[in-house]
Amino acid sequence: MRTVTLYLDEPPDVVNAGVGIGGLNVSEESFLLPDLWQIHMHKYEGAIELGGTLHPIKPGYVSLIPAGVEVRFHYRGRSENFHIHARLPKHGSPNTVPVMQDPGATTSALAEMFRQAVTANPEAPARANAESWALLWRMARLDAGPAGGGHHRSVEAALAYIEEHLPAPLAVPEIAAAVGLSHNHLTRLFHAATGTTVVAHIRRRRLERARHLLLESTLSIPAIAAAVGIADLQAFNKACRRELGASPRAVREAVRKL
Repeated sequence: MRTVTLYLDEPPDVVNAGVGIGGLNVSEESFLLPDLWQIHMHKYEGAIELGGTLHPIKPGYVSLIPAGVEVRFHYRGRSENFHIHARLPKHGSPNTVPVMQDPGATTSALAEMFRQAVTANPEAPARANAESWALLWRMARLDAGPAGGGHHRSVEAALAYIEEHLPAPLAVPEIAAAVGLSHNHLTRLFHAATGTTVVAHIRRRRLERARHLLLESTLSIPAIAAAVGIADLQAFNKACRRELGASPRAVREAVRKL
């Protein structure tokens, strides 16, 4: 077993979370939770065997073991990990995720998310569920390739950069430099992962945000234009007509008539 399918439309139900220690008296150990998934961050070198597939472990690696699947741990001495045992939804939008992953540069951030879930579990179950839900979404997006169900990590970084800087002027070379790619390389990866161009994505996201502010807020139209990075009112008006099918004022007035 090399991949698992996660359904993350709803939060998990965390039953137990903590720090586990193995390998003190044995070099191998089998483990099975009939109804609960096992979510781990490993702090040791070793391996796990799942469905006949051996997955090497290094410090910082994270793994997902489905409910009802027996796993065999191979230890090399004292082996510590964060663990979360939880019931996960069985239906929804599928996310195909590798059983074992190296988080790379995000290892520290993931470790902190595990700590938050572990410390929340005894006294605040709802918070433990929320922390674990966010953690699972992060793990579901670690895979570096469309075949695994997620975007290339650099495309994920570009999407995050765009969201953070949407009110400011944005150019593709600037975004590419921020994520450590050339202009052409980002353009190719972005289109392969999302099916659209960087420029078209920025335009769509700006107008989606503009529509939200026009319908839900009392901000003035010039303030909304500035908030979504299109400070020129004529350009904002044209963009709204093109993307939303009406002028900013007409979009706002339509909801008031309902």
